[in-house]
Amino acid sequence: MKNNLTIENNMATTTKTGYCNGSDMLVYVGGKAVGHCTSHTTTMNSETKDRAVKPVASKGISSGLWKGKGVTGLSISISAEGLVFYGETETGYKALLAAWKAGKSVEVKCMERANSDKPYLKGQFIISSLERTDPAQDDSTYSINFENDGEPDIIDETAITEIPETTEAES
Repeated sequence: MKNNLTIENNMATTTKTGYCNGSDMLVYVGGKAVGHCTSHTTTMNSETKDRAVKPVASKGISSGLWKGKGVTGLSISISAEGLVFYGETETGYKALLAAWKAGKSVEVKCMERANSDKPYLKGQFIISSLERTDPAQDDSTYSINFENDGEPDIIDETAITEIPETTEAES
């Protein structure tokens, strides 16, 4: 299903319907979109701890086989892949290499296209790896991995477009 175009007050606005197109999702580094990005992945991680306790006396023996879990830490990792482009005007391989070489955190934002003022994720991240591949007679590519450096400034699920369907009772 494609996005529908709605005209309101002589201004074009997009009403998003159907499945999210990955091209609508952007990752920014240092205030500019990652240039010629072919894909990116955001992974939310939970560090957990198992807790094994003796079951209460009224429970069966097998109850003691089940462990409880608790969250002891949260982290975020982001990876992106792109094409190396000679005329790059966004954050391309050259800028990413310079950022990695500096050995400092960079600001990373994830958002929907046309919603750069409302990212769903924003914070400081360390470049944990940067890789470039230059195959013979093919496009040069790069991949980069980020790990959060402390608590993100923003994690806002309301900044992601997802319009729940209304039930007949709500209509």
